[in-house]
Amino acid sequence: MSRALSQEVVLQCLDAYGRSLDLPASFGYDPSDPWAVWITFRGPRDEVRWAVGRDLLLQGMTDPAGEGDIQLWPSIDENGRAAVVMELCSPDGRLVTQLLTNELYRFLTRTLAVVPLGTERIDLDQMVAAITGDSQTQ
Repeated sequence: MSRALSQEVVLQCLDAYGRSLDLPASFGYDPSDPWAVWITFRGPRDEVRWAVGRDLLLQGMTDPAGEGDIQLWPSIDENGRAAVVMELCSPDGRLVTQLLTNELYRFLTRTLAVVPLGTERIDLDQMVAAITGDSQTQ
């Protein structure tokens, strides 16, 4: 039984001039892919979906985390509240967002209630069946 989770959030998109713009997004988590949190960014014309490691998000709440395309670090927002900055880089551009730490914490706590850290597993038979189109169960 899959207990997929989702949570709507409004990220603060930080532009090159330090201005903050609201960016609607959602976090998604599916226990069948227990290491990943999906972040869907909703732009004016389309949606962009990124997979981010759950462990990376957990670390990024308290310490700088990540190398390459996804980096996170703890920060303080303009109102003095604990925040997490998330920088995403791709060949098409760079996005720097910020969200309140308590929003990320609330979502990650829900994922940990479904799949505790260190108990992540993948059903390889189910994965092979999905790839091959074989609907028979063994």
